[in-house]
Amino acid sequence: MSGVSEASVLEALRTVNDPELHKDLVSLGMVEKVVVEGNRVGVRINLTTPACPLKGQIETEVRAALARIGVDELELHFGASVRAPQNLPLPGIKHVVAIASGKGGVGKSTVAANLAVALAQEGAAVGLLDADIYGPSQAQMFGTQTQKLMVDEQKRIVPLERYGIKLVTIANIVPPGQAMVWRGPILHGTLRQFLHEVAWGELDYLIVDMPPGTGDVQLSLAQLTKVSGGVIVTTPQDVARIDAERAADMFKRVQVPLLGVIENMSYFEQGGERIHIFGQGGGRRMAEAYKTAFLGEIPIAVAVREASDAGIPVVLSAPHSPEAQALRGVARALAGQLSVQSYMLLPMA
Repeated sequence: MSGVSEASVLEALRTVNDPELHKDLVSLGMVEKVVVEGNRVGVRINLTTPACPLKGQIETEVRAALARIGVDELELHFGASVRAPQNLPLPGIKHVVAIASGKGGVGKSTVAANLAVALAQEGAAVGLLDADIYGPSQAQMFGTQTQKLMVDEQKRIVPLERYGIKLVTIANIVPPGQAMVWRGPILHGTLRQFLHEVAWGELDYLIVDMPPGTGDVQLSLAQLTKVSGGVIVTTPQDVARIDAERAADMFKRVQVPLLGVIENMSYFEQGGERIHIFGQGGGRRMAEAYKTAFLGEIPIAVAVREASDAGIPVVLSAPHSPEAQALRGVARALAGQLSVQSYMLLPMA
């Protein structure tokens, strides 16, 4: 250990790359602190997101790199700070992420709710905006049907808070079951209010649950804020994929980056056997065709439906279930894609 110093530790860490950004930890500014005290070395690494999907790989490579220079007692700590773009899309909000589908019935809202909670479980500050004005479902999924949105002294809407998520949905304003018979301009005004007149506070991610299709709300969102990226939710079969491709084309037309594709209801597991009810591989093929990330596949399960009806997302109600594990994996993959995008958009030195 006599030859180990802060300089030698940093030099060793220059051999460890972030697996997604493909650049070493020191150059990326991720090595926050190095302390050498006798035969003990302490290192703190600041990840680009609390939901870093490859934290385990980074830890393994850091330990191996420091062992090569003679470090045999290492205290390794991880922090995390979500990278923000140069210009925030909304005050205090680092990323606005649109979760979309070309058609209804593919579980988009269920996926959006669970992604939001999964990201919050990892330590991120998360908001969820239910932009499906005609068919809002997030109040049901979060168990807030009986609550009403209020305003603060500045006349800003105060989001409801549930499971660590700040939630805004029209369902907590209008009476249950009331139809929203609104034309485009009213939809635009409502979405503007939900984005710009809400006391969101400081958020790493604002997840926006989009309505099905490619209509007024999709256009308004792109006009009203800088969307960090869009995510497509589809099921495996061709009928769903055809409509999902229209949603992907919509993002392209309004200049919203496509972050990836999620395949929901990928299979049903029974007696250890996977039954592909809706076919197999449609989401992955779509991601390959659009040259975007395949964020993962989520099985269909009774527990997901039961959790949504009960107002407790399945990542909370059945955290060890295969479907909850899959959703957490998708959330980490999404966070990773946003980290890569943020790095790519940084100005070159």
